[in-house]
Amino acid sequence: MTLPAAMSVAPQEQEPPRPIRRWRRPLDIGLRATGGVFAVLAATLSAVLELLLAPLRVGGHLIGVTVLVAVAVNIALSWFAVEAVGRRWAVALPALPWVAIMVIAADRTTEGDVLLVGNWVGLTLVVGGAMTFTVMAFRSILAPAPASGRY
Repeated sequence: MTLPAAMSVAPQEQEPPRPIRRWRRPLDIGLRATGGVFAVLAATLSAVLELLLAPLRVGGHLIGVTVLVAVAVNIALSWFAVEAVGRRWAVALPALPWVAIMVIAADRTTEGDVLLVGNWVGLTLVVGGAMTFTVMAFRSILAPAPASGRY
């Protein structure tokens, strides 16, 4: 008994193998490194901006808007660093320069100048900004690993 031509089982054609794209890995590493460098530079710029906003006054009273800016920007920088680099430890990339700049700004120079005065705004800025990075790092550690194994 013979099968009709429409029902016959024909050998399936195999697709030709796709060429290996050797440029993908270096491009991926380059983009991740660029994202990490951008996170460090953005954190540096953010710290300088926050230091400039620290003495901002309205009607002769400190308003502390720099604390809100620090918390919001540090959340965004932490998220960006982890997403751009693709590793959980990347939250340290923006945190290290930001904390280093704040420590340097809080120290008195030989001339007696200080960038970050020890008033409530300066103290809240340092504590709020550092705690933001700490919470984001903790959240990154507790987050389940994605199925792709990217982290």
